[in-house]
Amino acid sequence: MKQFEGMMMVGEVILVPDMHTRKRLMNEKADGFIALPGGFGTFEELLEIVTWAQLNIHRKPIGVLNVADYFTPLIALLETGVREGFIQPANMELIIFRSDPAELLRAMQAYRTPEGAGYNLSWGDAKGLS
Repeated sequence: MKQFEGMMMVGEVILVPDMHTRKRLMNEKADGFIALPGGFGTFEELLEIVTWAQLNIHRKPIGVLNVADYFTPLIALLETGVREGFIQPANMELIIFRSDPAELLRAMQAYRTPEGAGYNLSWGDAKGLS
């Protein structure tokens, strides 16, 4: 492990110029995504990666480890979004919520994009735009 700005880091450290580049690289390098309890940055990154799944930018599993019911209020908020018609019911299945780490990993390994989730968009033609 190496020290980086006062913190012990495990694994590779990649410095990037901005958050968009960070997220793009995470998407390119990751086989899936797991959110652990955290703050605003955790919520922002989780919801953006879910949005990317809705937009067919990726088809990777998105797991949320609900330690000590930390994410239970978020689940309730998302269910309200479904009930009120702001979130498609199938899109709730883009996120795998589990409280046990081993169960979360098993569910992520078995993940298949839910039928009817997301929007029928193709980003292949837009890759040169930026």
